[in-house]
Amino acid sequence: MAVVTPYGADFYARELARGRHREIVGGRWEETGEAQMAALLDWGLRPDHVLLDIGAGSLRLGCRAVPYLAPGHYWATDASRAMLLAGHANELEDPARLDPAQLIEDADFALPGVPDTITHALCFAVFPHLPPETPRRPFETLRRFPRLEAYLFTVFLAPDAETAATPYRQRDGVVTHAARPPYHMLESDLRAMAAQTGWALTRDDRKLPRGQVLFHAIRSPERSG
Repeated sequence: MAVVTPYGADFYARELARGRHREIVGGRWEETGEAQMAALLDWGLRPDHVLLDIGAGSLRLGCRAVPYLAPGHYWATDASRAMLLAGHANELEDPARLDPAQLIEDADFALPGVPDTITHALCFAVFPHLPPETPRRPFETLRRFPRLEAYLFTVFLAPDAETAATPYRQRDGVVTHAARPPYHMLESDLRAMAAQTGWALTRDDRKLPRGQVLFHAIRSPERSG
């Protein structure tokens, strides 16, 4: 399944040339980065673990995770490698701790070149920009990582099917939609998607920027082989 980015072909080049690598990922840099790191720590991330940051953008999480993790234990993907490299150049206190080869362009969640040593994965504030069927793709591709202990991701939810068919104002004020970004979905649809691909979900009800909802996923015991 190919995932089409919601931006024009020259969007990243134009905005990066203006020095807007933080703004491209939605602003609220400090608040959101702190929330990402806190969620990972609460769900058991240790310095010896190996983290995959899916849709990492300009390393809003990476600038926190790279100093925390052992050298070489952070990997990142994004639809734009230029975004990843902008983060590497501008946001890392010690760029030598992260080999740029570990920043991988990947627009369809295929996770090419990511090693089997990954133990934790995060996909934060990515799915609201993409159609509601998109979460299925990483459910499928993450199954190949034998050491994966936890996969965290965020979505916008609508409370029921009737509401989901109309624009819905999230608790942080963002208006989400069924058919255009920012997208929302039903929790029942998400759980069905997870079950069909062999994952069990736990909803984490912490308050997140813009009213996103965090889920923790592990392989279903009967599908763990």
